Amino acid sequence: MPDNWSDIAGRLWLWPVAILIGFPICGLVADVVVDGVDSAGAALGGGLIAGALTGAAEWFALRRWVSWLWIAATSVGMAAGLAVGAALVDYGISRGDLVLMGAVTGVGVGVLQALVLVRHGISDAFWWALANPPAWALGWFVTSYVITRNIDERFTNFGASGAVVFGVLTWLVLAFLLHRTKREAS
Repeated sequence: MPDNWSDIAGRLWLWPVAILIGFPICGLVADVVVDGVDSAGAALGGGLIAGALTGAAEWFALRRWVSWLWIAATSVGMAAGLAVGAALVDYGISRGDLVLMGAVTGVGVGVLQALVLVRHGISDAFWWALANPPAWALGWFVTSYVITRNIDERFTNFGASGAVVFGVLTWLVLAFLLHRTKREAS
């Protein structure tokens, strides 16, 4: 295992790449299946699909540190978070609606992923649960200014522009958590 923060961050280089490639593709696949998040069923189904595919992309980047449970946590968390978040804003697509829906989706995903991190001995995993809601909200906020197609079509998740921001922010949090765990184990 790497010893310093920059070594760990370097080993996680695949994380932002997986996010940048995975989020738009997973959102597109889910959109093809559910044809937009405009009901509870579409939010649940789309969240399960996009969450499973996104979780698999993320797990590929994290497979040294976590098990396949990451995929299930991401899928279930995204389905629950998206269903609650989309219903909370009455399936609206204004910028404020998207930010709130993103934050609620981030709660679902972040909490369940944090439980996986805890299961694998990652110290202070609660930071992951705290970081995800604002990161998801910011991803939608950025996308709402750059790629309006995702918004008009009611995709399950933000596009590439939001994924860049989300990927970098969460990469930094993961590097911090993994470094801290390594340091405490030494």
